[in-house]
Amino acid sequence: MSDVRVWLAALPVLLAAAAFTWAISIPRRNVTIVDTLWPLLFVIAALSYALAAADTGPRATLLLALVSMWGLRLAAHLAWRNRGHEEDRRYRDIRRRNEPGFALKSLYLIFGFQALLAWVISLPLAGGIAATAPLGPLDGLGIALWAVGMVFEAGGDWQLARFRRDPANAGRVMDRGLWRYTRHPNYFGDFCVWWGFFLVALSGGAWWSVAGPLIMSFLLLRFSGVTLLEKDIGERRPAYAEYMRRTNAFFPGPPRRR
Repeated sequence: MSDVRVWLAALPVLLAAAAFTWAISIPRRNVTIVDTLWPLLFVIAALSYALAAADTGPRATLLLALVSMWGLRLAAHLAWRNRGHEEDRRYRDIRRRNEPGFALKSLYLIFGFQALLAWVISLPLAGGIAATAPLGPLDGLGIALWAVGMVFEAGGDWQLARFRRDPANAGRVMDRGLWRYTRHPNYFGDFCVWWGFFLVALSGGAWWSVAGPLIMSFLLLRFSGVTLLEKDIGERRPAYAEYMRRTNAFFPGPPRRR
């Protein structure tokens, strides 16, 4: 019951953060800011769990450090990438489908929904932070998997940003570095990070928190990640269709021969 109490403590805080960010989006008529909010919601959740837990151990400190490094880096990257741009195409489509009144509807369709989703996915953070068992080998394995995820996610983001800054690459497909082995190194990195969090939580006995990484994996693979991004990209960019034929979609592997 104490784990449930700790988990419930974050929900009102996350909803308040979502409502505040929604209010910022209204005069801008641009809800893309929710992308920057998304990783910050997990940092906020972790802090809420630490404050709500009756007792914490070294695992709480470990998870707070790991989720903060991941969340703050990703939020900064997304804020920098989206600065000065119009609303993302995904959100423009949602806006068109929900007019009139999207300004109000976005409170629950976009911001509230993501706060609830982040709350459920953050189960490993709640279970791990509330656990007081000593650190063990599974914690080390979780840290190693988190580190692999950070290399792929942060490294992939850096490589793509550098590629796009070069005018000579205009219209070309990024197929170098980590992008040579997976079409989505950043999504694969996110996958590893969240399964790393789960291993740390599992080491503390929070086996039930597996729902968090399972949902995140589904989002990355089948909902808002690979599937959504590549829904029609091959039709719009023939060079990308060729890239898809020779490069793994998600899990890294050697390029296939053309």
